[in-house]
Amino acid sequence: MKNGLNKSQIERFSRQLILKNIGAKGQKKILSSKILIVGIGGLGCPAAENLVRAGIGTIGLIDNDIVNLSNIHRQSLFNSKDIKKPKVNVAAKKLKNINPLTKIKIYQSRLNKKNIDNIIKNYDLIIDGSDNFDTKFLINDYCMKYKKKLVTGAISKFDGHIFTFDFKDKKTASLKNFYQEKEISDDILNCEFEGVIGTTASIVGTTQANEALKMIMEIGQNLKNQILIIDLLNLNFRKIKFKKI
Repeated sequence: MKNGLNKSQIERFSRQLILKNIGAKGQKKILSSKILIVGIGGLGCPAAENLVRAGIGTIGLIDNDIVNLSNIHRQSLFNSKDIKKPKVNVAAKKLKNINPLTKIKIYQSRLNKKNIDNIIKNYDLIIDGSDNFDTKFLINDYCMKYKKKLVTGAISKFDGHIFTFDFKDKKTASLKNFYQEKEISDDILNCEFEGVIGTTASIVGTTQANEALKMIMEIGQNLKNQILIIDLLNLNFRKIKFKKI
């Protein structure tokens, strides 16, 4: 054991351990963290894979869907042999092959008002990869209730949006402070109608994982009271501020 890490862990995570912002101290925070990923789709797949590779201690996966052929172009954990299989089961197996030390808990159901209370309280940070505003606002409200960290992502066409919230900080705005309309159409999040290129999903999901790791280790800057807007067609990245109301 060296600095609380065993030989296997030192070798596995050696390239990130040498980063001054991480080191053994940061890696131990990663190893002890618990993250729930809501939606194992275009965002959830790359987020889960990157977090498991980084050494997250416990990952929760919640999704009630099965793998369809139309998923494969943007949902990086699945291939043609996985069609008609439950996403959480396929993802858990592949993630275990990447890093068998990560504990993976699966919930083959849709996150809703009846089950969210018992699920979300067991995790330090939530990654929202859902594709509808009802679920996004539900997650937002419960993260506020339990003072959780939350990383929300959304994609459409060549565009992506990313938010980070740390609700332990009373000055943190919420998702509802940005989306103030009483009714918002889910069509802007629906890949079936709007379309999306797979690279958009990969970049946004990977960025969500990166934001989650920074928040866990308490390093760098996050998007407090800001939204990151990504336009990959024109390669434009910009941040817009919004306020807590």
